[in-house]
Amino acid sequence: MATPNYSYEKRQKELAKKKKKEEKLKRKAEGKPDLPDDEGTDGQEGGTPPATDAAP
Repeated sequence: MATPNYSYEKRQKELAKKKKKEEKLKRKAEGKPDLPDDEGTDGQEGGTPPATDAAP
């Protein structure tokens, strides 16, 4: 059985991280907001307000 090539796996992780970082910087430079799954939004800029658990 072949041994795992840890240096290859590490390099692939580093490349993926670098690519993600560059894409984020590119989005910021274009002035577009981050991905919608951010938890920092409060629903103040249009859109729908956060759902509540209260029953009528």
